[in-house]
Amino acid sequence: MNRAFNLRNEDRKPEWKVIDAQGQVLGRLSTQIADMLRGKDKPYYTPHTDSGDYIIVINAEKIHLTGNKWEQKLYSRYTGWIGGQRIETARQKLEKHPEAIIELAVKGMLPKNKLSNQLMRKLRVYTGSEHPHAAQVTPHIV
Repeated sequence: MNRAFNLRNEDRKPEWKVIDAQGQVLGRLSTQIADMLRGKDKPYYTPHTDSGDYIIVINAEKIHLTGNKWEQKLYSRYTGWIGGQRIETARQKLEKHPEAIIELAVKGMLPKNKLSNQLMRKLRVYTGSEHPHAAQVTPHIV
């Protein structure tokens, strides 16, 4: 008789992984990050638990978009005031907040529930090749 496997918090072994975003396509990179955050790359993946790793993304300003997405892809937000809709292109977003492009892409690929907020806390995105998490990270770069 087969028994269902449920991952317990005591059995989790999260690792810290560093990903270099230089020259990588945004969509393909963010699907890999989302899968690693959820733990889908592990044999003990359980959908309703946090079984993934901590992810550090460096060189966020060197991400690549295909086609004309630098001008055609739009990011919109609303301030809450009348006439407060703010729209900016991907190039404008890259100039102001390069980390936000990767964070928003990964957030959109996670499930829309309470678990996604917990998973997003395990994602760290930095511009440049330096990050302050040297103590946690093993020396391999994905």
